[in-house]
Amino acid sequence: MAKGKKISKKKSVKKTNKKLAVKKKTKVINKANKEKYKEPQEEILLQPPRGMRDLLPSDQPYWNQIRRVITRIALEYGFGRIDTPVLEYANLFIRSIGEGTDIVDKEMYIFNTKGGDRVSLRPELTAGIGRAYIQHGMNVLAKPVKLFSTGPVYRYDRPQEGRYREHFQANFDVFGEQDPILDAQLIQMAHRVVTSLGVKNIQFQVNSIGCPKCRKSYQELLVAYFESKKQKLCQNCKKRLESNPMRILDCKEDKCIQVAATAPQSVDRLCPECHTHFKHILEYLDELNLPYAINPHLVRGLSYYTKTVFEIWSNDEEGKKYSLGGGGRYDYLIEQLGGEHTPAIGFGLGMDRLVAEMKRVHAKMYIEPKPRVFLAQLGDLAKKKSLNIFAELQKNGILTAESFGRGSLKSQLRVADRIGVEITLIVGQKEALDETVIIKDMVSGTQETVTSEKLINAVKKILKNNVVVSHEGGE
Repeated sequence: MAKGKKISKKKSVKKTNKKLAVKKKTKVINKANKEKYKEPQEEILLQPPRGMRDLLPSDQPYWNQIRRVITRIALEYGFGRIDTPVLEYANLFIRSIGEGTDIVDKEMYIFNTKGGDRVSLRPELTAGIGRAYIQHGMNVLAKPVKLFSTGPVYRYDRPQEGRYREHFQANFDVFGEQDPILDAQLIQMAHRVVTSLGVKNIQFQVNSIGCPKCRKSYQELLVAYFESKKQKLCQNCKKRLESNPMRILDCKEDKCIQVAATAPQSVDRLCPECHTHFKHILEYLDELNLPYAINPHLVRGLSYYTKTVFEIWSNDEEGKKYSLGGGGRYDYLIEQLGGEHTPAIGFGLGMDRLVAEMKRVHAKMYIEPKPRVFLAQLGDLAKKKSLNIFAELQKNGILTAESFGRGSLKSQLRVADRIGVEITLIVGQKEALDETVIIKDMVSGTQETVTSEKLINAVKKILKNNVVVSHEGGE
């Protein structure tokens, strides 16, 4: 019996080994088949999607200048910064901007999330800021509430010079005040921002499109006029005649421009309240001596605008005009989004267009401070010590350059020469052990060795003595 058991055990082991061998062979075959029929990987395109681009270091001085000027002037005018998400629920923009507009009908990036939410990349900033105003109870704050923001917006439009599918805007919004002096102040502020960037030859196009009371009768008059000229309109404007007739006034097609030239003007159909409001704005602009022209065809592309609308145009020597931004009043937006009635006004600037215009007019740029000190090190111990020395210099407001990772002292000193620093600090193996630093004054050519404790004071003293004073007394 014992022998029989042993035999059956051996057979069992053989069978098991056979099964394992078959499994192993099957795995190898399956792996080979997978590799054989593996789908080819999609090629990585080494470029961003059409209509989007990189902002390279060479362009950053312009962008930094714009950010610096906008932030400074916004704070001077009493604005607080707000940042809203790039992604919002799609119906926020559809309801605020309005169906029948090019943005909603053609240009929004709308998609469903994995959770089933219908969302959109923001095509403009004001709607999101209005949503935040309601959500966070800003209606209880002292009026007017002034908010500014900068960031990317997305519109699926045909890319062209100065217009990208991802572009950047600076936005300024004022909530809770209907006095026309706010309209004039924002136009003054827009003028200040643009001229501070070196773009001087500008003009404001202004118009009033009235309020819902007087706009209804004006639109009826407008529809009647365009119906009589319908055969001369482009296909888009024929559709706009049903959904948004005022947008026909803003069409860029030649035949529509000719038809719009003799169309009824909104400023001739304003109710007494809107007429008085617009009259006061023009008086304020005259008082401020700001360059403006009444443009009866200006309507802007968003449905939430009421009363005042304006755009900022830059002109070149040949008379060509470049739109840098615009805005207007939107007294019913907050109410439309579910908040209480809140008069409001704001404007936006296209930061991409501002950069292009600054380049075109050769605007004088803010020159970033250059390092006046260079820190060179040689050897592993010197590298360790140099990290602390570098941190101490920066902590004391001494802008310092370095070339950590470069092996030879000669190559580091070449970098120092190229930057044009006034002082080079050298830490070698001996200095690292002695807790000292060699200070080389690149202006006078002198050199001294100081202890690490005295380094900061010694550097400050040399930099102070190196300031060259001109005969006129300026630095």
